[in-house]
Parts: sequence; structure tokens; C-alpha cells
Amino acid sequence: MSTLRDLAEEHTALRPADIDHLHRIAGDWQLLSDLSFADLLLWVPVDGDGTFLCVAQVRPTTAPTAYLDDQVGRIVGGAEVAHLEVAHRQGRIWREGDPVWYGDVPARHEAIPVRLRTGDGEAGEVIAVVGRDTNLSTARTPSQLELNYLTTADDLAQMIADGTFPPPRHPGETTSAPRVGDGLVRLDANGKVTYASPNAQSAYRRLGYASHLVGEDLAKLHRRLAGDPLEGTDAGNAVLAALRGEAPPRREIDARGATMLTRALPLMPAGVPIGALVLVRDITEVRRRDRALITKDATIREIHHRVKNNLQTVAALLRLQARRVTMPEARVALEESVRRVASIALVHETLSMSSDEAVEFDGIVDRVASAATEVAATEVSVGMRRRGTFGILPAEIATSLVMVLNELLLNAVEHGFPPADEDAAAPAPADALRPEAEVTAPRPEAEVNAPRPEVVVTAHRARKQLHVSVTDNGRGLPEQFDAERGGNLGLQIVRALVTGELRGTIELRNCADGGTEAAIVVPLARGTTDRLTGRAGPP
Repeated sequence: MSTLRDLAEEHTALRPADIDHLHRIAGDWQLLSDLSFADLLLWVPVDGDGTFLCVAQVRPTTAPTAYLDDQVGRIVGGAEVAHLEVAHRQGRIWREGDPVWYGDVPARHEAIPVRLRTGDGEAGEVIAVVGRDTNLSTARTPSQLELNYLTTADDLAQMIADGTFPPPRHPGETTSAPRVGDGLVRLDANGKVTYASPNAQSAYRRLGYASHLVGEDLAKLHRRLAGDPLEGTDAGNAVLAALRGEAPPRREIDARGATMLTRALPLMPAGVPIGALVLVRDITEVRRRDRALITKDATIREIHHRVKNNLQTVAALLRLQARRVTMPEARVALEESVRRVASIALVHETLSMSSDEAVEFDGIVDRVASAATEVAATEVSVGMRRRGTFGILPAEIATSLVMVLNELLLNAVEHGFPPADEDAAAPAPADALRPEAEVTAPRPEAEVNAPRPEVVVTAHRARKQLHVSVTDNGRGLPEQFDAERGGNLGLQIVRALVTGELRGTIELRNCADGGTEAAIVVPLARGTTDRLTGRAGPP
């Protein structure tokens, strides 16, 4: 389905500012649809030939729709759009005409011209038309609530025709807002309540106001209910700003353990301030759950912090024990255990600073790689490089994967780049007697052009799998090496973690141009976050 912008750019000559205004209308017109008990269709003229294109549609939540089929993308002309042509050409709201039938559904047509005000505040030309089509199959005598809905809808429709609705959005203003059915309060030009829906009355009752709202000065009432002088002033000023024709952001009022979200909209049909519309919604349970989640997140972060501290304590104890051990093999085993525990502690340290059970894994890999070059038992200086991105990984994958990478990086550094032979490393005794020119003679070309020892960690995602490789340009695997059974304890740990905890696969092989590659494929669990989009991945 093409978007509003796509359709407008393809079929019309509307300017970007015009299309942005249409986007604002489509983003805020559910309010008008619910108040009107009618479908709203946004029509734009096509090439001045008397045809119109529907670029957006919204159905009411307060009444049955007039259209079972989606109308977006439909181009119509002739008698079917005569009312749209009148509204577009004459710049007025069209309400004449008899009901029309769509199959078995009778509907009443209305057409509202859409204007975009100029930079100096003057009403601009008509750029589109909003069709307001009401399903008449359930028509009945309207109640007081419905009459107030329809009256308010007519005021907002006139503001669309004037170019003053929707109001501009303030910086940082959220898009969430109460709906018509959550609670509606209508104010006169003096800020007194002329009508309050039953749901609105119930929302104020939860805040501690048991009397009827009609006749109350709503700005003063908000100040009394809020209790907190600063918050009460903000809540009251929001109502006053709407009465002045401004569009303040949404406000929340807390009182007696309850929370109510409010949105005040100015009513200025034909440029005359006649009052304001205040939408309210009781969000007490939503805020209670938010507070519970914040408490839970803080508890989880504290647990990870303590686990990290405990792991660091274990690593310190193992390090102390290693210093007291006289057997070289035992000392090496303890030092390897210290590194393994420290790598797991890195994950918990990152989780302790995160708001959820997921970690940005690239930073962890970089720290593990840096540590591997510092602690590896080799005299060769090895460079580390990362290509691609791991993204954000859940804790259950990150904890095992960091141990796997730690072992592979240490193996690559220690076994892929052994120190030079003792005979070659130590200078011959005669070197001390050679002339200076001979001692400083250039090294052979093959030695000068030898590639710098390097280990590269590569990662990318494809088809809900994480592909990781650790490649070095060292001496490669021994000829008789058995990838399934051979290797030291570190490789045995790697195989156990990859095939067990991570449910993945690992392959060790020699590279074509020298060196070794460890290729790992790990399936990503449902809901794993994609680093680039910030959204959960497809199931």
C-alpha cells in the first residue's frame, strides 16, 4: 500500500509543505472522526481535470463505518465527486445533497476544504478536501452526549477549513493522547465547563472531585486537585492556554493516588475563540505498571552488578592462588580460569548499566580482544581488528558467546604466532665482532614484506542467524589436527558452549592463504533486537 506522501507526489503537484500539513491532519483526525460518527477520507485533486485521489482514510470507533473496503488509492471523477469539487473550488464546507448508497449502506456526504495558512497567518488556498461520510443505517435520535460530540466536530471541521486544525505540535510533545471515548469536557470562552461526558466525570471522581463538573472553572479545579503548586499551575495553565487559542502539550494530573492524562484543544471556528475541548483519560493503572517496571529493572541491574562483583572476587582469589602455586601447569590453568571468569564478568557489568536483558555486544568484543593481546603468553605483537557488527544480543547468548570468543582469541594469539626459534632469536656470538655496517644491514626482502601478525573478528546477521569468524594470518592448524576431538581445554569449552548453550555450529579450518579460521553460526532467538533498526527482529 502506497503512503500518503507517495500518492501525493506521484499524482499531484502539491508542495512538500502542503503534504506535511496533510500528514498532520491524518495524524490527528481520529478525534474528528469519532466526534462526527463518520468516516473521513482525504481527497486531493489530480491534475486539475476534475478527478480526485483518496490518499488517506480513517474509520470511527464510535459508529459503524460507511465503507467496508479501503478507499485509499482510489481515483474518482464526475458526479460522484461533485461535492468535493464544490468544496475545493468555493472553499466552503458542503453539506447539501441527498443520502447516497454504497451497496446496502445509506450514507450522508459532507466535504470540508483543507487550507494551509501562509507564513503571515492568512488563510491560504485550498489544497485538499476531507470527505465526511456518515453511515445512516443506525440513525436515531441523538443523546446529549452525541449532540455535544457533533457540535464539537462541526467546530473542528470549520477549523480545518480555516487552516487552524490540527494545531502545531510542540517540541518534545508525545503523540499519545486521550480518545473521545476516554472522556470529553467542553468549555466556554470563560473556561467554565458546559458539558462533561460520563467517562470524564468518572476520571475526575478518581482524582477526588465528587461533584458535577458543569459550571466549574476547570483551570482552578486542576490547581486544587493537583496539590503540588508547580504541577497544579502547569495543569491549570494548559487549560488557559487553550482558551487563548494556543495548543499546549498534554499534561498529567496526580491526586489521591490516581493519574489522569489531559489534552486541551482550542476551539476557534472562523477565527473566533469560543472555548476549548479537553480530552481526559484515567491512566492510573498504566503509571502503576510503569513504576513497577522501573523498580523491576533497577532490581535486575543491581543483581547483575552484584554478580559482576562476585565474579571479580572469584577471579581475584584464583589470581592469588596462582601466585602461590609452584607447578607451572597448575599456574597456567588457574590463570586461564581467571581470564574466563573475567570475560563473563564483562557481560554482567554491561547488563548492570542496561535497562533491559540485552547488551551492545560490539563493545564487549573489543574489550575482550584488547585483553587477549595483553595477557597472551607470547612474545609476538599481534594486532586485533573487528569487522561488521554483532548488534544487541540477549544476555543468554552474550554470556556464552563472550567465553567462546575469549578462548578463540587467546588460542589464535598464543598458538597461531609462536615465538621465533631460539637459534634464530638469539644472535650468533660472531655478531658482536662484525662491523657496524654489517650488523645494521637491511633484512631480507621476504622478512620485510611479511604480513603483520593479526587476528580479525568478523560478524554479520543473515536469516535470523549470527555468523561469526575469528581469523588469523598465523601458521595454521597442524597437519594431523582433528577438529572434532583435538585441541586443548579451551577448544573443548568452545565446542561445548557453541553446540550446547548456543545451539549453533563451529568449524575450524586452515585459510587458503595461510592462517586459521574458526567459523561459528548461532541461531538468534525470537525477538532479538536489530542494532540498526532498534526494533525486535521478525519471529
